[in-house]
Parts: sequence; structure tokens; C-alpha cells
Amino acid sequence: MSISRKDFFKQSLFSLGKTALDIAETLKGHLPVLPAVPMGEPPVGEPRPDLVAEAFNDRCLARSNQCSACVESCKPAAIKINPGVGIRINPQFCNGCGVCEYVCPVDPKAVVLIPR
Repeated sequence: MSISRKDFFKQSLFSLGKTALDIAETLKGHLPVLPAVPMGEPPVGEPRPDLVAEAFNDRCLARSNQCSACVESCKPAAIKINPGVGIRINPQFCNGCGVCEYVCPVDPKAVVLIPR
């Protein structure tokens, strides 16, 4: 039997996928069914004039240019990346909506809302 290299790899990948599906189907009956956890709604982003965002650059991933989640999510463009330092928040533009704190991936958060 002579098959091309392309057909050989295609059959190999197909059989690998079929085997993975067979294993998953077998394990499906042995795994406990967990109750669905309702996910909270993301923040609406309603402006809160009594709050302002504050940056904690010692834990911010933007220092090493690995993150820009808060900058991308800030509708009033109050957050700027300062390379090597972290982020800078302009309190005059910040509307206190809290989306930046919500999307911050580090724990504890590098951006938190504080009273003005």
C-alpha cells in the first residue's frame, strides 16, 4: 500500500482526534455534574462623579508592556501607559465608572476606585 505523506498525516490526525473523542465520551459518564454557577453581569460603566481611579504601579503589568486592558477599556481615555513605570490616570478625565478596575487581571488590582 502506498499513500502520500499528506494522506498519511491526514489519517493520523483524524485517528488521533477520533481517539480523543472516544476517551472523552468514556470519561463523560465518570465525571460529576457540577451545578451551573451564574456569571455576574459585567459592570455597566455608569459614571460615578464621586469616585476616581488610582493606579498602583508596583503590581501593574503595564510596567513591562505585558498588559493594556485598562487603557483599552477606558471610554473617556483617562489612562495612558507610561513605559517602564506603569499607567498614569488623569483624574480630570476619569468618570469613576470602574471598568478599568473590573478588567485588571492582577490580584490585588493595580487600579482601584477611591473617593475623590
